[in-house]
Amino acid sequence: MYFVLYRDHANQWRWTLYAANNRKIADSGESYWNKNDALHGIGLVMSTNSTTPVHER
Repeated sequence: MYFVLYRDHANQWRWTLYAANNRKIADSGESYWNKNDALHGIGLVMSTNSTTPVHER
């Protein structure tokens, strides 16, 4: 599994979680003005597995 952190068309931050087979299994569902807020959302999802990598595009 891995997260992808990116800016959307409105230049706001979003994230997507992908499974090992590269299939999308979750996303932020909303955009964030601040990158740290998006990272916090990722942290809430991965609270049980803190080794999941985050890739920024």
